[in-house]
Amino acid sequence: MAIHESGEMYLETIYILSRELPVVRAIDVGEYMGFSKPSVSRALSLLKESGHVVADANGYLSLTEEGTAVAEKIFERHTILTRIITSLGVSEEIASADACRMEHVISDETFEAFKKHLAEKGTK
Repeated sequence: MAIHESGEMYLETIYILSRELPVVRAIDVGEYMGFSKPSVSRALSLLKESGHVVADANGYLSLTEEGTAVAEKIFERHTILTRIITSLGVSEEIASADACRMEHVISDETFEAFKKHLAEKGTK
């Protein structure tokens, strides 16, 4: 099932938070993203229905295998694009914001070319 950009953002957020926190709750996602409880609740409900997110009896969120795959793809795109943009002299804040928009629309072919370019140039 195809995920919309907003769903990808939620999955990426859960992925990032799960690396930083012992458990991830809906309130953590809302605070991180700056979204209201109803918005977060609706989005998480859709992601649960689509099989990308599960919640345990305590309401702790985790990504399914499919959710993790999507989140890791978006996170990698964000990281690589930010590195490329900052290597051009753009500030980290602007580069990250631009990467956040680009990560959802860039083709696989172009992204792979960016990764290859970084590997060849050794850009950090």
